[in-house]
Amino acid sequence: MAFKISLMNDEEILQRIRKGDERAVDFLYKKHYRMMVNMISKNSGTEEEAKDVYQEALIVFWKKAVTGELVLTSKISTYLYSICQNLWRKELDRKQRLSYEEKDAVTHLDHDRQEKIAIVHRCIGELGETCRKVLTYFYFDEMSMEDIATKLGFANADTAKTKKYKCKVELDKKVKSLFSSVDFFD
Repeated sequence: MAFKISLMNDEEILQRIRKGDERAVDFLYKKHYRMMVNMISKNSGTEEEAKDVYQEALIVFWKKAVTGELVLTSKISTYLYSICQNLWRKELDRKQRLSYEEKDAVTHLDHDRQEKIAIVHRCIGELGETCRKVLTYFYFDEMSMEDIATKLGFANADTAKTKKYKCKVELDKKVKSLFSSVDFFD
C-alpha cells in the first residue's frame, strides 16, 4: 500500500489524510524528513530540534487537512517547508529572548557582585595595616597561612589563622555597620 501512496499526487495524499489514513502522514514524514532537517540544520538547529519542529509542522498540516481548513495552493512539500520555517523562526526568537534575559540577569548579578566587592575593599581599607594585609593576602592573593605568617613575621601559621579570624570579625562588623545585612547579603 505504501507503494501506491508514493505514486499518488498531492491532492490524492491530502484526501487520504482527510479520511484518516495515517500511512499517508507517515509517507509524508519520511519523504520530506531530510529536506526539513537540512533547512533547520543550516539555520543553527540540531537534528533533534529539526525532528521536533517537523513533527509539530505535520500535526499542524494534519489538523488543517482534517478540519477542512487546508486549501493547497502549492505542493505539500512547499507548504510543510513554510510551516517548518515559521515554527523554527519562532523557536529562534524564543531562544534569543531567553539569551537576552539570561545576559540581563548575569549583568545584574555581575553589577551587584562588583558593588559588594567594592564595599568589602572600602571596609578593608578602613582596617589597620596588619588586618588589611592578612585579609588581602588570604582572600585576594590566595596565599596560604604559612606564606602569610612568613611574609608578616608571625610565629607560625596558627598565629596567622588567629589574626585572620580576628580581622575577619572586625571586617564583618564594619560592613554590617555601614550596610544592612539585607542590602549586602541579598
